[in-house]
Amino acid sequence: MPSPTAPRACLQPIKGRGSASRIAHRFEADAREAFDDGWPGPDDAQAPPAPRTEWRWEDARSALTRNDSPDIFFERAVNPYRGCEHGCVYCYARVTHSYLGLSPGLDFETRIVAKRNIAALLRRELARPGYVPSVVNIGSATDCYQPLERELRLTRSLIEVLRDARHPFALITKSSGVERDIDLLAPLAGQRLAAVCLTVTTLDARLARRLEPRAAAPWRRLRTIRTLVDAGIPVGVSVAPQIPFLIVDMEQVLAAAADAGATSAFYSVLRLPWELDPLMREWLALHYPERAARVLARTRELHGITGPGDGRLYRSDFATRMKGTGPWADLLRQRFANACARLGLNRERLVLDTSRFRPPAPAGQGVLF
Repeated sequence: MPSPTAPRACLQPIKGRGSASRIAHRFEADAREAFDDGWPGPDDAQAPPAPRTEWRWEDARSALTRNDSPDIFFERAVNPYRGCEHGCVYCYARVTHSYLGLSPGLDFETRIVAKRNIAALLRRELARPGYVPSVVNIGSATDCYQPLERELRLTRSLIEVLRDARHPFALITKSSGVERDIDLLAPLAGQRLAAVCLTVTTLDARLARRLEPRAAAPWRRLRTIRTLVDAGIPVGVSVAPQIPFLIVDMEQVLAAAADAGATSAFYSVLRLPWELDPLMREWLALHYPERAARVLARTRELHGITGPGDGRLYRSDFATRMKGTGPWADLLRQRFANACARLGLNRERLVLDTSRFRPPAPAGQGVLF
């Protein structure tokens, strides 16, 4: 797959979108090199309007996915959607759209798949004989509170199933939409059955708007942290991913999150597997051309790729892919650890309670006791 280092001819950022093109995916049989065919660019008066979001239903075959990666803190996850309207350019989940025959670029953020039977499937899987509870993560490969959730309410239906089963879960989001479900989350948090993590990548609003064009503004996410904490819900903050020479305010983000009431934090470095490599190169060339070479070179170093090699920016080694390796990765670790120690973050590990679990009753059937 080509790895462009400069924007393609006539390519311009699309307002409200993270990707600027429908980048080819690895299974595409008819991928062609882009070229200037003389048509007007997006800034021309005759340019087509920005692409609208389309969505369709899917009947999923299973609800819970299992994770055996040693560097990921949860074993089970459930995702009500495929794709995400937030359009975060760095999102590692973009590559999953390739398996649908869709582009990890514009398709990922404009063609969303909603799993209409996800709650019923989850209820059935939790009720299976011999099921052993383990904390479930909601939203590991999509944002479970992306704009479409306001209409479809699939995430809320999942929380209701988990509530009925007294099953512990955590969810991660960049959206203030999570506040809608405080009525469900607060009582569960009081029983150590629920926790929330907000991702706040940077406090730089201009950068955040480019990186995460349809996610909530940084200040709005901080207000959501405070709102959740005031309702008695434990909240952590993710400052992932750390992107060299772009995101430089890790300590300020952690301080703002701690001030809002967050009690835990974690981070990871920028990861660029598969189609994310050319997509990030394209985005940098469009938005930060003067820094692109430095960002790419430092990203390569963070993943232990010191020589020119084949031009890769990522190495998928479980031991190093999340936090990186080498002196720059060590510096990030020290900065994060020092900031957390100073702010009182991560002093106590929140352990959710699996002992309350009971298999859920079939849909529509009440519980006697």
